[in-house]
Amino acid sequence: MIVNKAPMGWNSWNTFAEKIDETLILKSADALIESGLAESGYKYVVIDDCWALRERGKDGRLEADPKKFPRGMKVLAEEIHRRGLKFGMYSCCGLMTCAGYPSSLDREWTDAQTFAEWGVDYLKYDYCYRPWNRRGEELYRAMGHALANSGREILFSACNWGADESQKWIRTTGADMWRSTGDIVDNWNSVKDIIGKQFALLAYNAKGCFNDMDMLIVGMNGKGNVGLGGCTEAEYRTHFAAWCLLQSPLMIGCDVRNMDTFTLNLLKNPVLLSIQQDEKCMQVYRADSPADWNSERGESFAAARGLSNGDIAIGFFNLSDDVRGIICTLNDLGIGVSSGKTLEMQNCWTNETEYPVNGAILKSLNPHESVVYRAKIVDRK
Repeated sequence: MIVNKAPMGWNSWNTFAEKIDETLILKSADALIESGLAESGYKYVVIDDCWALRERGKDGRLEADPKKFPRGMKVLAEEIHRRGLKFGMYSCCGLMTCAGYPSSLDREWTDAQTFAEWGVDYLKYDYCYRPWNRRGEELYRAMGHALANSGREILFSACNWGADESQKWIRTTGADMWRSTGDIVDNWNSVKDIIGKQFALLAYNAKGCFNDMDMLIVGMNGKGNVGLGGCTEAEYRTHFAAWCLLQSPLMIGCDVRNMDTFTLNLLKNPVLLSIQQDEKCMQVYRADSPADWNSERGESFAAARGLSNGDIAIGFFNLSDDVRGIICTLNDLGIGVSSGKTLEMQNCWTNETEYPVNGAILKSLNPHESVVYRAKIVDRK
């Protein structure tokens, strides 16, 4: 399959970890629909680790825990599909999964066939307990080949945390998305760390193999499995804005059955989602003045990305603990002073229209704040 847009959906891990069952999954699927999130593009319902029995069946196949999933995964997939959504599951390339359940090491073809027979549309494939004498690229290629020959289109989400310089070989495995960092947790330091690591990876994000910055923590508010402190509303906005501008897959991690208005509105922000889902998938680039690229390079910056209709997405981010001024000029965006052009910019937070002043966009942002614009190139009056 060719994935032209960064995938969107919900994953059970961030909030629930091992506390999952059929009822929870179906109610979460219903919540995606009733909240309008599915209509906004969040289509995948993904069960993470801890869904299986601790041992394979006598036939060597994976088996769902009957206490958690009494009707089995095939019926659950049918229920998800009946709701117009897509069904995702989890396995691992190591000796066992991260939580100690059976993995797919040297069982790739059997497991890929099992997933296909169950009606799986998405496989998150983790990297725990990899034997040190086995190369990661070998193990991911093995599952990539097995999925491609399973008889069903299954999105391949490679989750090896950016280890072993995976950005250099992950596209050889057939992965449709790949994790570029370690696991996110629900606090600002984690968000800041993940954003800061992206500058060295901008060239490795492309249509067909999206750079996955990990699941969203928007709406967790310090609760759940990775709810370590929580974030402010400004920090959640910056988190979501960065994921959208950098075109990371958007996998919701909060309890979608219980979202406040702020969370729902942020996850459905139409300006940011139009940027995240843009099919051109052009590379993001730094768009602030090189004079500002000092020792605090990752603390405050502007970044931009061309869009399919000729628009430009421009984001301003202050990750620091101080008020910062950030400037981006039209020249930085490739719009020369003699072009006769300027920008008409739609603010993602206020929906207001703004314009550059004297060929420059200058933003003063409080700590941890951000703003993203969808900008149209227009004639300068």
